Amino acid sequence: MEKNYRPNVAAVIVSSNYPEKCEIFIAQRSDIPGAWQFPQGGVDDNEKPRDALFRELKEEIGTGEVDVIAEYPGWISYDFPETVAKKMYPFDGQKQKYFFVRLKKGAKIKLDTKTPEFVEYKFVNVGDLMEEVSHFKRPIYKKVINYFKKAGYL
Repeated sequence: MEKNYRPNVAAVIVSSNYPEKCEIFIAQRSDIPGAWQFPQGGVDDNEKPRDALFRELKEEIGTGEVDVIAEYPGWISYDFPETVAKKMYPFDGQKQKYFFVRLKKGAKIKLDTKTPEFVEYKFVNVGDLMEEVSHFKRPIYKKVINYFKKAGYL
């Protein structure tokens, strides 16, 4: 049976100190204590991925003040764990377009948005990233981070 993947964008955000200092933004979900991840969100019908990126960043971290530095070529898909799949019906997983972005100097992160998705955020170095993020996201994150490393961004 063919799987139904929800189109989604995700952001690998580095601080405004990049490239001098490479700190990657992750945030803890409000609905799953201890689950840390990159900001991400669905692409609406007839919406371009880049437009969805800026909308989602504003909705999730309170700012769209970023510079897009690079884009992962293509989409990466993954299946939801069973616990998440019920909540996300009729989707079996997500296909994601990843963007590598830098926060602009002076950009203010504000997690108390209209519908807060995150309760806390921090910047981690790339070497610590995989220990910090949710287990089922690690294979995708590794693929994306390795691409941005090989391309010379990390």
